[in-house]
Amino acid sequence: MRTLLALALFGLSATAFAKPVAEPVSWSYGGTDFDGYLVHDDSESDKRPGLLMVPNWMGVNDSAIEKAKQIAGDDYVVLLVDMYGRGVRPANADEAGKAAGAVYADREALRGRINAALGVLAASAAKTPLDATQLGAIGFCFGGAVALDLARSGADIAGVVSFHGNLSTTIPAKPGDVKASLLVLNGADDTYVPAEQISTFQKEMTDAQADWQFVNYSGAVHCFAEVDANSPGCLYEPRAAKRAYAAMEDFFDERFND
Repeated sequence: MRTLLALALFGLSATAFAKPVAEPVSWSYGGTDFDGYLVHDDSESDKRPGLLMVPNWMGVNDSAIEKAKQIAGDDYVVLLVDMYGRGVRPANADEAGKAAGAVYADREALRGRINAALGVLAASAAKTPLDATQLGAIGFCFGGAVALDLARSGADIAGVVSFHGNLSTTIPAKPGDVKASLLVLNGADDTYVPAEQISTFQKEMTDAQADWQFVNYSGAVHCFAEVDANSPGCLYEPRAAKRAYAAMEDFFDERFND
């Protein structure tokens, strides 16, 4: 029953019946230590693609670990990324806003942190069933913005998926910068991502000659893919969530099988 509920909540395929493990992993960058989790089904040895997963502004917590397990299934090795640093675990929206704001304030450091995490994921091929030649990234809200800046930084990965992420940046992509294909999943009624931000992002990516797709889901606001989101402007929307996760799976099926 729990697996069936997870399928309904996350809109994932039958691979969610796998039972991935979450193994703590730590790394350092710029004098800061970070603590995340490598998530994968260790009952099978078949090599599989890897995904960075950057959680929302609440960071690495039990909810994010559970989501990483559902996404990993037996399809992916997932690195749940800590963007804040050891011991920074927001307990409420105020703390989360301050932690996310500190990361946003230095985009170069943000890009350094997420690229360091990408290196950790690639290096995990020595101990996980990872195919290090097939890597991608996903992110939720704050995490979506981080994933898009990973792409803007020139990371040579197959694809990036942003779920209801902020689209703005202080370091716009230039032609040739974006090597990853992009899938941006947005709530059509998301007041945190206004029309001007969308048009600016789309022009940026077009001018950068990036391979990008942008999908608006009607009736969806910010956080629509977050099952525990329940405030008026940040609310889970089951129909949009199911479609968005299916779109993510189709996108990576294409990108990893080109």
